[in-house]
Amino acid sequence: MSMQRITVYAASSQALAPDYINAARRLGRTLGEAGLTIIYGGGGHGLMGAVADAALAAGAEVHGVIPEFLTRVEAGHPGLTSLEIVEDMRTRKARMLEGSSAVIALPGGCGTFEELFEAITLKRLGQFLGPIILINTHGYYDQLLDFLRHSVKERFMNRSHLQMWQSIKEPEQILDALGTATAWSSNAIAQAAVTQHSS
Repeated sequence: MSMQRITVYAASSQALAPDYINAARRLGRTLGEAGLTIIYGGGGHGLMGAVADAALAAGAEVHGVIPEFLTRVEAGHPGLTSLEIVEDMRTRKARMLEGSSAVIALPGGCGTFEELFEAITLKRLGQFLGPIILINTHGYYDQLLDFLRHSVKERFMNRSHLQMWQSIKEPEQILDALGTATAWSSNAIAQAAVTQHSS
């Protein structure tokens, strides 16, 4: 799969440990040096700002999407290639995934979780086919990954659904992860339901 436009989900919190900020910068630099275009939530703080700043410094195009109501409490990143202001969060999520080759989730809170799970759900239904990669800094996503495996064990998902995402420890592993992700079919909807005979 040819990678061009990458969606990055990330936290905007300004109270994070330095290691999280550093990992976001390393991700932005790695993607930027690879010549990939980034689309993300448009913020200038936290992991959002760190990944955007590093990618821009590496020569990447970085496009932000932010809902209008959020501009009343936080300014969008001022140095982006483009910043699109949209009506609401639903529109933002759709625009961020539109034309995207892959999704990368840095650590984040409920907003990042919502975005990540929407991408996973769309992939399960064959509506998004690209890789979904979690940057698992300090094991941040370990418990979430355990819970997803528990969901399979309890037959709320099929075992094949565990191939919808990958987890990596270091941002520098991202290009290899994108290149080796399990191919996903637009016919995935045929396997979306869990039945007595589902694998």
